[in-house]
Amino acid sequence: MPVVDGRCFDGPPQGVYLDIHGGGFYMDSAARGDQRNRELADALHLAVVSVDYRLAPEHPWPAALDDCEATALWLIAEADARFGTSRLAIGGSSAGATLALATLLRLRDRGAVGQFTGAALQFGTYDLSARTPAGRRIADEYFIQAYASHVEDRTVPDISPIYGVLRGLPPTLLIVGSADVLLEDNLALAGRLSAAGNDVELRVYPDSPHGFTAHPTAMARTALNGVDSWLRDRIMQS
Repeated sequence: MPVVDGRCFDGPPQGVYLDIHGGGFYMDSAARGDQRNRELADALHLAVVSVDYRLAPEHPWPAALDDCEATALWLIAEADARFGTSRLAIGGSSAGATLALATLLRLRDRGAVGQFTGAALQFGTYDLSARTPAGRRIADEYFIQAYASHVEDRTVPDISPIYGVLRGLPPTLLIVGSADVLLEDNLALAGRLSAAGNDVELRVYPDSPHGFTAHPTAMARTALNGVDSWLRDRIMQS
């Protein structure tokens, strides 16, 4: 179910940002990002839509991704009428970044990705199969079992986007900390996105752990201000 955080503006918003929350596919809700989404809406003159997707283990893959895709398709069809703009961007953190990228791959395959002007992905996990060195570092994590243990081959791009055909995606910003267990996963994705001909920017923040942008630190604020500026550029250029 989509949750809309629209602020009071003079005139329609400049665009609509689709936020997908983190939590390892099994925790949290759209409310997790309320404060950040309100700040984003105010700073960039955006409407923000969050997805309360179904959670594992009660609802394993593909339930969460189906919900994210359905919300993205709803936005593509309804954004102009509901918000006065068809300019869209997408983003998420941790599992939310994984779902955001997998959603874009589904939309690309449908020929429906064109309205998305950018994707801001924070410290996602892109190999849940344990087939790469980066994937093997997290192979024993509970969230993988909760989300995808019923799938024999977890290299399918719906689960592990790094194995997908990555061409034809919107400009992508990758945010990760140098102390994140997922650093190598994000480095590998940046290389694959670039090799596929996409516009990709990777920003690695020193001495920062997984989830660092949720902490009240100067480094987190620097990173989030950078996301704001990057999204503003993408939305205004569209």
